[in-house]
Amino acid sequence: MLTINNLTYRIANRPIIENANVSLMDGWRIGVVGANGAGKSTLFKLISGDLNPDGGDISINSRKSLGMIRQDMPDGATPLLDVVLAADKERAELLETLETEVDPYKLADIHARLNDIDAYTAPGRASLILAGLGFKQEQLQDPLSSLSGGWRMRVALAAALFQQPDILLLDEPTNHLDIEGIIWLEDYLASYPNTLVLISHDRELLNKCTDHIVHVENKELILYTGNYDSFEKERAEKRGLQQKMHEKQQTQRAHMQSFVDRFRAKASKAKQAQSRLKALERMDMVNSVIADRSITFTFPQPEELPPPLISISNVDLGYGDNPPVLTGIDERIDMDDRIALLGANGNGKSTLIKFIAGRLKPRCGSIHHTPKLRVGYFSQHQTEEMDVKDTPFIAMQAIMRGNPEAGVRSKLGRFGFNRALQETKIGELSGGEKARLLFALISYNAPHLLLLDEPTNHLDIDSREALVQALNAYEGAVVIVSHDPSMVERVADRLWLIDGGGVRPYDGDLDSYRKFVIDNRRQEKRKEKKVSKPKKEKGSAAKKKREEDAAKRKQFAPLYKELDKAEKDLSVLIKKQKQIETEMAEPAFYEDNDNAKEVQYSYGQLLRDIDTQEAVWLQAQEKIDKAITE
Repeated sequence: MLTINNLTYRIANRPIIENANVSLMDGWRIGVVGANGAGKSTLFKLISGDLNPDGGDISINSRKSLGMIRQDMPDGATPLLDVVLAADKERAELLETLETEVDPYKLADIHARLNDIDAYTAPGRASLILAGLGFKQEQLQDPLSSLSGGWRMRVALAAALFQQPDILLLDEPTNHLDIEGIIWLEDYLASYPNTLVLISHDRELLNKCTDHIVHVENKELILYTGNYDSFEKERAEKRGLQQKMHEKQQTQRAHMQSFVDRFRAKASKAKQAQSRLKALERMDMVNSVIADRSITFTFPQPEELPPPLISISNVDLGYGDNPPVLTGIDERIDMDDRIALLGANGNGKSTLIKFIAGRLKPRCGSIHHTPKLRVGYFSQHQTEEMDVKDTPFIAMQAIMRGNPEAGVRSKLGRFGFNRALQETKIGELSGGEKARLLFALISYNAPHLLLLDEPTNHLDIDSREALVQALNAYEGAVVIVSHDPSMVERVADRLWLIDGGGVRPYDGDLDSYRKFVIDNRRQEKRKEKKVSKPKKEKGSAAKKKREEDAAKRKQFAPLYKELDKAEKDLSVLIKKQKQIETEMAEPAFYEDNDNAKEVQYSYGQLLRDIDTQEAVWLQAQEKIDKAITE
């Protein structure tokens, strides 16, 4: 289905992928893994055609459709549901043609195709996907422009899933999802019927949703069978065997070289020595396993300050003239606190962190900081605001004015930046490398409090592990917002729930919170489905209302009779339409060409009759509306 042959791609003459080969088959569910900057997202852009390779080629079966999360989504007043529906270009084009086509045979073909692609159930399917990703029913007609960047990415994800292409490419789809959205996405992808190619640093997602792994390493693409756990095990075994073979060859080589060195000068042994020297040159040597340079984070330790670091009293938070996002906040943060903020996206977690960081003023109430408090604040938008023309060294030097070059480079080295990366332009760094740079920048002065808003976005699995270890070794306070359950469980010892416009301690653990959000979602769905029935009025008022209703029914009886007849006639025509569509959907229908043409002609005429009858029904309805208002 998808074949990559001798693929090479370079950025600024630096090879990212070089002479890579891999073949992916129909129906496979492939996880693409590798260190940050290895070239995973670049590979996706090459597959989609957004980038052109410097060498080699990528071939995809021309009959297979390719889908991925698009960044160039329509803006303005386009409703969310329409944005998702528009992702199915064939359906959109057929419906547009249907508006102007008059040839009954072509109309029949269009309806047959719409029936084949389940076009008429599309709004329902799109609504279910949006609901699974956290959108409420009343939001589906909201304009896309009303959403923040993270929520727009959810719409983009919904559009990609709705297309249900033959090959679905997803690059870190969980980055903008809360725990509830991640649970839904895992279930959806686990049952995806076509080929799935997924970049993710979420071990649980990779284990649940993949059956093959492509490892991007040393500019190569290496294919493994099985999920992520199987890949790790097999890779460790292969590396162990490779190292043993290398050591065995080195021993053999040393023995042969020793013989050559001893007897090369002796005439009686010269031929043997020369023969062994040639054998040495012909040996197909196995490379040693180069130990992965593990990413390490080291947060500098702050001096201790008296508690509380921060005290918040009766604070309300909001933006502009809009209603408050959070009200009545009364909390404190001490030096030894490890706090995780829980709550669905949009409830106010980032708002609270911005306030604590001093980026948002309270509407009322107060916040008190202990003297000499230093705060380090990490958020994804900050990585986007860095000057792409600078290098990590220049960025760090700018905030460490007066410090020697060695000190600046040492700070960067604590976060995995070697000399080459320190001199690479920020615009050429991967998302994970930019995140690591931001960690280095916010912690250079040993802050007493780290505020981390989704710090694991774009970090690979090894980097996430390094961050957990660094935070657990750090002696200051931590407040974290993260959709990575593993990080929350291993770092936080206190949970604050942001829900219903308030902030309160949550006494349960993460498992109980997961059940809490799922139960809440189910209750919301039940409320949406439940049709509220008006309460029966009692006494004389009810009797009077019944009499008025009866008089109206008698007065409008002829009009209602006309409307009822129009509805019944229309229902008969629609029923006939469905019967013919079912008949035309059968493969055997087109075997009898004359009969097929006759039925298609009748079908086209039927569609015209339906249009006429709909006009009759609408006219009858308008008569009733006019009579009621007069």
